[in-house]
Amino acid sequence: MKSSGVPILVVVASVFFLVPLHGGAQKSVRSERANQKTSVTYTEFNAPGAGTGTYEGTVPVCINTAGAIAGAYVTTGNVTHGFVRAVSGTITEFDVTGAGTGNDQGTFPTSINTAGTIAGYYADSNNGYHGFVRAVNGTITIFNVSGAIANFHLGTAASSINTAGTITGMYRDTSFVHHGFVRTSKGVITTFDVPAAGTGTDQGTEPININTAGDVTGYYIDASNAHHGFLRSASGAITTFDAPGAGTGPEQGTAGASIDSGEAIAGAYTDSSGIYHGFVRAESGTITEFSAPGAGSNRGFARLLQKLVKNLPQGTGSFSINTGGTIAGTYSDSNIVYHGFQRTKSGTITEFNAPGAGTATAQGTAAFSINTAGDIIGLYVDSNNVFHGYLQTP
Repeated sequence: MKSSGVPILVVVASVFFLVPLHGGAQKSVRSERANQKTSVTYTEFNAPGAGTGTYEGTVPVCINTAGAIAGAYVTTGNVTHGFVRAVSGTITEFDVTGAGTGNDQGTFPTSINTAGTIAGYYADSNNGYHGFVRAVNGTITIFNVSGAIANFHLGTAASSINTAGTITGMYRDTSFVHHGFVRTSKGVITTFDVPAAGTGTDQGTEPININTAGDVTGYYIDASNAHHGFLRSASGAITTFDAPGAGTGPEQGTAGASIDSGEAIAGAYTDSSGIYHGFVRAESGTITEFSAPGAGSNRGFARLLQKLVKNLPQGTGSFSINTGGTIAGTYSDSNIVYHGFQRTKSGTITEFNAPGAGTATAQGTAAFSINTAGDIIGLYVDSNNVFHGYLQTP
């Protein structure tokens, strides 16, 4: 569950096949969702400038209450650019001034709030990371946390923005230790660490998501390189937690990924065998563990939140929870093919695949975000290993 410096990613039977569309084209299709009688609508979309080669394409990351979507697209040379898709379907592409144009560089949006303000980070030509916030009118403000090292694929990385415009994220210092931060809409930055976090290389505190009230969840890495979940209230009080079935060895443990307005947290944990499972933590602190019915049980990969869809773990990962307690996430089966799922507050799990998703190893469907209306966004990897965005609406 070790982070790669990207605080997000961060990827049952298809009944329709969609020919891959490009140039911003979109297509909608009704589909019968597995294990459920009701149908949903899938809308495929691609950023106009997205590449069409292997591991290139469109990667939606988040959706707000109104249905606006933010994400990234990848072009030849593994360069990443930002986009925002309006409710009307219009896609606007953007790059932060100063973003690099080399391998694994560019602009990486991570979160969009109700007003349509986007937070994220960019990697410059020296592989230094810097935070940014993009207003609805397109104005981009760059920021850095004091003490962050901006090279070696390190620096300041914003991971989530709430309705008030408060941003949380992670920065790495000159000793390669991770620390959390909260940045207000006025630009005031407060840093924090979970007291039990390790202080060695690649250890420390990694916030992932912030809710409307300003509560933050994420995970910290201790001195033994085990992972643990945390909740930081808006007042600064920190509570740590572990899923009962989580392993305690290096690259094992618990990570909070999403928090709703009532402080319910969805996330994933890795057991002692390296298998990923989902969990939801109620406001009371009670943790319920679960796995998608079709999830594989082979040893998982070592990272929970990876850039794009590469190396998503085997098992179940819960990435987003909405105000109704419904969770959206991704699981991989025994053949390491990815599938989306939706879990209701009552515990009912519905699995799904986007039409057009490939069925070979490292292909399939990844669900990343769900809004209040139950709209789910994510990507699918087609049979040519190209990324495409989709919007699933009830």
